[in-house]
Amino acid sequence: MVTMTSSKTSAKADPRPELKVTPTTVPTFDKASSVQHRKNGAGPAVGVILPTGLQNGGVSGSNGVEQTNSKRRKDSKGNVVQQEPDWREIALDWKQLPGCYLKLSKARLTTLVVLTSMAGYAMAPAPFEWSSFLICSVGTGLVSSAANAVNQYHEVPFDAQMSRTKNRVLVRGVLSPLHALGFALVASSMGTGLLYFGVNGLTAALGAFNLILYTSVYTPMKRISIANTWVGSVVGAIPPLMGWAACTGSLLDGTGGAFLLSAILFTWQFPHFNALSWNLRPDYSRAGYRMMSVTNPGLCRRTTLRYTVALLLVSTAGPLLDVTNVWFALESIPLNVYFTYLAYKFYKESDSSSSRKLFRFSLLQLPALMILLLLNKKHWASHTSDDSIESSVQPSLDALLSPTSGSAKLGLNLVPVIETTAS
Repeated sequence: MVTMTSSKTSAKADPRPELKVTPTTVPTFDKASSVQHRKNGAGPAVGVILPTGLQNGGVSGSNGVEQTNSKRRKDSKGNVVQQEPDWREIALDWKQLPGCYLKLSKARLTTLVVLTSMAGYAMAPAPFEWSSFLICSVGTGLVSSAANAVNQYHEVPFDAQMSRTKNRVLVRGVLSPLHALGFALVASSMGTGLLYFGVNGLTAALGAFNLILYTSVYTPMKRISIANTWVGSVVGAIPPLMGWAACTGSLLDGTGGAFLLSAILFTWQFPHFNALSWNLRPDYSRAGYRMMSVTNPGLCRRTTLRYTVALLLVSTAGPLLDVTNVWFALESIPLNVYFTYLAYKFYKESDSSSSRKLFRFSLLQLPALMILLLLNKKHWASHTSDDSIESSVQPSLDALLSPTSGSAKLGLNLVPVIETTAS
């Protein structure tokens, strides 16, 4: 008697899923072996999925090497055999090394950092010294370059997934990671050394703190929490403090001007970066970055609008803190009002056009605001104060001829000298 089983029972008896061979698989043995394999009662030949680059005939490698097209040949039975691909090193052209260092330093971002530190120096109510001004600028630029190099070193696997960053020198393998770290070590050592020995300890401490904050807090936080935007804004607000400290040697001079500049930079960065990140949401999402524009778009729009309003209010504090005259508050209103208007358009429309307009205007708004600050600076200090100028002026002839008045004014005892000469 033959017992018939249902298909449902058969399926339960053999729970193994059906093997599906995709078109991207190739046999791992030749035809004769496959025939013998079937005669022995085994299942169909199983293929091995090749890497995408091997399917296309070659891949491009990173970390200093590039894979050329792989070679194919046929065996004696006419089957195509996949050989190991050829590899060759990418030779570093030393003439291109300065350009690679500029890319590793994020030259445009470093230039903005240096300009904000220059603004802090120029706004400080102390004598302007060209030597300390230039040393502060160079030292700040070197520290910023080191921070950006370390940042790129940590983010190579994530930069490779973003269209905006996939051509960076470390992603392409033009420079090795060890080379980048060596550059960062030299730049940070030279930068902090210049700030410490050429300016003062406070400026060097601020630079070292900003380097650590950017590389060890902000960079890893980008993949953890949207609070990274606030930390990044603090990083951008420190360079004006460095310039102010380089000029005066202190941040607590009684005016609060250093913190006014820092507050302007802090508030400006939210509309600037949020507008930039809005059109980069696919990239940030693909790389796993926790940005407001990706995880909380509504908060991104609200934060942008709030901080443009905050920038408008902070700018009016210049005359109140006795840092600028009242004209700065008046002249900055049109800039800040239009900035707020663009942020409101971005808040309402939330499209690529409104975000792009907001970002582009932010690049003009900050330099214009810095120029207005400098033009309306209230206290200009010279190398010699008024008291020292008066004391250095040669006494008049009348004062010398009048022993009483001359001695009283100059604090000198001239009476015995004149009497001795007369005798």
